[in-house]
Amino acid sequence: MSELVLINVSGRDKPGLTSEITGIMGQYDVRILDIGQAVIHDHLTWGILIEIPDESKSSPVIRDLLFRLHALDLQVRFAPITIEEYQQWAEGRNRACYIVTLLSRDIKAEQIARVSAITARHGLNIDNISRLSARPSLNSSENRIACVEFSVRGTPSDLEQLRSDFLHIAAEMNVDIAFQEDSIFRRNRRLVVFDMDSTLIDAEVIDELALEAGVGSQVAEITERAMQGELDFSQSFAERLALLKGLDESVLESIAGRLRLTEGAEHLILSLKSLGYRTAILSGGFSYFARHLQEKLGIDYVYANELEIENGKVTGRVAGQIVDGKRKAELLLEIAEREHISREQVIAVGDGANDLPMLSQAGLGVAFRAKPLVKESARHAISTLGLDAILYLIGFRESDSLQTGKQ
Repeated sequence: MSELVLINVSGRDKPGLTSEITGIMGQYDVRILDIGQAVIHDHLTWGILIEIPDESKSSPVIRDLLFRLHALDLQVRFAPITIEEYQQWAEGRNRACYIVTLLSRDIKAEQIARVSAITARHGLNIDNISRLSARPSLNSSENRIACVEFSVRGTPSDLEQLRSDFLHIAAEMNVDIAFQEDSIFRRNRRLVVFDMDSTLIDAEVIDELALEAGVGSQVAEITERAMQGELDFSQSFAERLALLKGLDESVLESIAGRLRLTEGAEHLILSLKSLGYRTAILSGGFSYFARHLQEKLGIDYVYANELEIENGKVTGRVAGQIVDGKRKAELLLEIAEREHISREQVIAVGDGANDLPMLSQAGLGVAFRAKPLVKESARHAISTLGLDAILYLIGFRESDSLQTGKQ
């Protein structure tokens, strides 16, 4: 009978260790059943599960490994594994795999303790933990984004309750937590569509126009109620737009010039473009400002409302079909079809109730700094960090920044 042995090695890392260890095993025609390693602060933890064939004996293999590892000043542990134990473990690997992403300004032990407690309570076992973000400096309090990713496996009995538990502790600890199935689509997203106002830019343009028209408080109140989901978007949009009648066209350029990008927006778009993603703005705002962003950021598609202007004055109407929540969802699907991708390969990002239809259509829908109703309804939310935190939801690592041109 062949023998199964689990070998765990630890100690200071150095080049060539894997070659040395497996080279010894190769002399005995050892079969590798599983292998993995992690290095933290130059300290190696290395594990390998081997099958020693019938014609070989375990004693010579273990003896040679023990002598060599001792000479390399490494600690080693050998554990025999039964056929039954291996089969049970291998069958468990067929269970669903999920990714839990913890995002914060700074990772604390309590955050990891709370996240891992929830996964355990829902019957999920942690296979792997990786830090995706750069290591923090001890001499600086600045840590723009800190991210730890958990690969977990199992079959949770109540996915909605699991998501609710994560949402609760995320709000309590002022962190963001995303929970995704680790599918081929997660690693193969190709299109990201954005709302514009309060998502790509840190403003609601219609409120800015209202301030110029002297009706700021009236429009802002209607805007807030619409974003909270208290008012039908199309109806509230028409009411707000009517209040802008007579506004001089010249103010559009000055407003466009003072619009500020949301934290992380430029880094996100540049990174996505360098990775070959297509991008789109699907906005219930105005195309004049969306095209301004398109030129600035290199956005591929823009769909927004065309502000009607006659004789240099805003008429209080839009030209053509209003881009409301339903239309955003339709446009998402239309662009995906044009790009020859499935909707599971689309990421949608928005903050208002009118973004929920497109968030639900996307493979990854992200409520960004969203209103409570939207955050609770969307499957994923980012509330404490900038837009570029989305990169970590697709498995981006800080080291990838060197390849995407970030200095």
